[in-house]
Amino acid sequence: MSHALEQLWPPFGLRIECGSLSLSPVRDSDLPDLVALAHEGIHDPTAMPFDFPWTAGTPDEVRLRLLQFHWGRRSAMTPASWQLESTVRFEGEIVGCQGISTSDYLVTRTGETGSWLGAKHHGRGIGTQMRQTLCTFMFDHLDAAEVTSAAFTDNPASLAVSRKVGYRENGLVRRRRREGEMALSQQLTLTAETLNRSDQQLRVTGVPQVREFLGLDSV
Repeated sequence: MSHALEQLWPPFGLRIECGSLSLSPVRDSDLPDLVALAHEGIHDPTAMPFDFPWTAGTPDEVRLRLLQFHWGRRSAMTPASWQLESTVRFEGEIVGCQGISTSDYLVTRTGETGSWLGAKHHGRGIGTQMRQTLCTFMFDHLDAAEVTSAAFTDNPASLAVSRKVGYRENGLVRRRRREGEMALSQQLTLTAETLNRSDQQLRVTGVPQVREFLGLDSV
């Protein structure tokens, strides 16, 4: 007896929409477009906005890191510890990724957001919308108590998105960024009360199956 892929791996049945924006867990069929988008550029090559500098190196190195990251996170997903990485589409076009990572979520009800957006899509408000959409989903459908994030202090664009969404500053942490380089990371915290919601309602499908997969309805 054959089964649809969404039955075998329930996260694949999840879809979150808000206006012209949609988030759906990264599938292998999305990876070629995500690789091409990363190769076109995500940030100023002289800067590094990520804790792990995965965008540095040759195109082949970037491609391999991106593929391994998504395959690895998907295979390690359990109720005890999970990272949900979603392909972001705006008006039907793949524009980047929006993720959230958790540990002991059934106890803590908290997770940390991370994202990237193709450089050619910067300045259109998409970065704010995709984070806003995921956070709203976490509070309204996955019972989150808080959502955290972080950005280096020399990344004003990311910090501006966080302020627009409603995150509050929560201290500074010293991080190793590139080889031999220390950078200050601004920690951020968001609650349902501080979240600045979109004027448009979320449309979601596949939530009951994801909740069951993550153990949320058995505690």
